[in-house]
Amino acid sequence: MAKKQFKAESKRLLEMMINSIYTHKEIFLRELISNASDAMDKLYFKSMQENLGITRENLQIDLAFDKEKRIITVSDNGIGMDKDELENNLGVIAQSGSFKFKQDNTDTDKEEVDVIGQFGVGFYSAFMVAKKVEVLTKKYGEDTAYLWTSEGVDGYTITDAQKDTNGTVITLYIKENADEEDYDEFLQEYKLKSLVKRYSDYIRYPIKMETTHRKPVEGKEGEYEDEKSIETLNSMVPIWKKSKQELTDEQYNQYYKEKFMDYVDPLLHIHSKTEGTATYNALLFIPKKAPFDFYTKEYEKGLQLYSSGVMIMEKCADLLPDYFSFVRGLVDSEDLSLNISREMLQHDRQLKLIAKSLERSIKNELKKLQNNDREKYEEFWKNFGLQIKYGLYSSYGMQKEFLQDLLMFTSSAEKKLTTLEEYVTRMKEGQDAIYFAAGESIAKLDSLPQTEMLKDKGYEILYLTDNVDEFIIRMLVDYDGKEFKSIQSSDADFETEEEKKEKKEKSEQNKDLLAEMKKALEGRCADVRLSSKLRSHPVCLTSDSDVSLEMEKVLGAMPGNEMKPKADRVLEINGDHPIFSKLQFLYDNDKDKLAAYADILYDQALLIEGLDIEDPVAYCNKICDLMIN
Repeated sequence: MAKKQFKAESKRLLEMMINSIYTHKEIFLRELISNASDAMDKLYFKSMQENLGITRENLQIDLAFDKEKRIITVSDNGIGMDKDELENNLGVIAQSGSFKFKQDNTDTDKEEVDVIGQFGVGFYSAFMVAKKVEVLTKKYGEDTAYLWTSEGVDGYTITDAQKDTNGTVITLYIKENADEEDYDEFLQEYKLKSLVKRYSDYIRYPIKMETTHRKPVEGKEGEYEDEKSIETLNSMVPIWKKSKQELTDEQYNQYYKEKFMDYVDPLLHIHSKTEGTATYNALLFIPKKAPFDFYTKEYEKGLQLYSSGVMIMEKCADLLPDYFSFVRGLVDSEDLSLNISREMLQHDRQLKLIAKSLERSIKNELKKLQNNDREKYEEFWKNFGLQIKYGLYSSYGMQKEFLQDLLMFTSSAEKKLTTLEEYVTRMKEGQDAIYFAAGESIAKLDSLPQTEMLKDKGYEILYLTDNVDEFIIRMLVDYDGKEFKSIQSSDADFETEEEKKEKKEKSEQNKDLLAEMKKALEGRCADVRLSSKLRSHPVCLTSDSDVSLEMEKVLGAMPGNEMKPKADRVLEINGDHPIFSKLQFLYDNDKDKLAAYADILYDQALLIEGLDIEDPVAYCNKICDLMIN
């Protein structure tokens, strides 16, 4: 029979589909199995309409390979094709019988006509690995079978053939290895099994193949023999399509560990089915521990993406915002707009709807965990809280309303983690701000001189120890109408109105003393003032600008030689401390010694804040001089 040419525009179109559309050769098996599944769906649908008595239990896909002959076969007992359908479906590139079938049955229950193929190009992925492809097919209810044969761009032939049963057998004659291309791997049993498991595990029909297993030889210790048996390679019913009521925590945990290669149970699973504007099934997991590479550039976020049980993408990053990048799991939707190869997702409205819905589900489940199982939530927070904080920071506060209730910080009360909501509910009468301190560690922050007066008043202080903390507090601005106020800022005021009045009078009386000390520290600090924050400590250091002392440290540690922003440092002195009386005496009697005291007190304030002093040797010498004299 004369060879026919493909009815597409040119040979170049087929070459493009084989060489450009698909980036991974291994997906040829996914495409052929999906087509076989479609063929059986069509027969099952026909059986329902015409009462043919065919059930899904009667239908299966058979996979076989012959390493010596370099052959792979994919067989099904689906509806099959007649000669015209062979011409239209395989002779015309990019015409899909499945797509037409779906269009013709739009009024039918979606579950019953959920065919996978839409574009009519998946079949041609076979030519990525095969030098020749044969399709032996017989349509249900017909007497004649046909054999379609092609070696690719040169065209195809269709001849009459013999086949006892309905369905289709696709035979691939695998290419020889060439250059860096290894086609032998597709003739390995383990490779075919792994491809089925990876891409087609949830095809609703059994995929069967003869497999080899090693077993002990009876009566001969230490000897083994190969035993061949027919094995079903796929799970068929995905766990996420089962109802929550029929699944146990143990089943969820086992699935997670097997699927995502973790050795410990997840902290939390989220199983949801959503219908409406965004229709999908999702099974998400929050790991108990962060992966070793989680906070590195190498970590790749994303959820596995399935379309009708067929895996389309290993990691779809668009389904997760960065602040939930720790979530692992999968999404299965029948409504996605896939591109022509089904390897990639078109960025459409449906994808964004699913992503937004998932985002809300994750947030709600985390909030529920926070309310109902505090110990688990705190474990989550210690592992992934930093990622939530970065989400607030990187969005410049745009995610404030969405994320702020998930935040936790250590409180000065019992040194335990607390939420902002909990802090606000415990605020003392008359307290109008949420107080915080930022620094290297809880212990150091708890010993800051500024904390003493607040603790005496019964006010809680949030201790911020992550580098990003103070930046996100600035972006939050307030919570529940309560402004955030740093106890290390010069404008933080802890005194009563009467105490403020007394301090103002004392500052006015000693303005020349303070000016003299500022002069002695010229270039090192912006101002010297009497403090409203100190109880028993002599001095503290605060900032008079938007850049705090802790922000200066964080920004200064970042790479790069460009000019780094600096805090406008203010030396605050306790006017009720004995040291202040000494300073008053020196101002009247020994201004040189007053300058030395100013230096020492400033260096002490730096050390308290965890900042470096400019000249440790000079500082030590001044202390020694005071001890001697």
